Amino acid sequence: SPSPFHSHAEALVLVNLTCEGCSTVISQELNKLGGVEFDIDLPKKKVCINSEHSVDTLLETLGQTGKAVSYCGCK
Repeated sequence: SPSPFHSHAEALVLVNLTCEGCSTVISQELNKLGGVEFDIDLPKKKVCINSEHSVDTLLETLGQTGKAVSYCGCK
């Protein structure tokens, strides 16, 4: 079934961020993906992503960093 998120959807993703280096890696992956605006909250281990990509694509991209990621809904 098609993802309910089309056009610009805001996704809130929990990522196991432990340091500034982690957020740098996340930033690099999301920038490589392109078409995303995001805000990383290091203390809360949250990444809020605004993009036209599906949640699956975002999770797959973030998963490539080797970090544990989980989708926790739209903001």
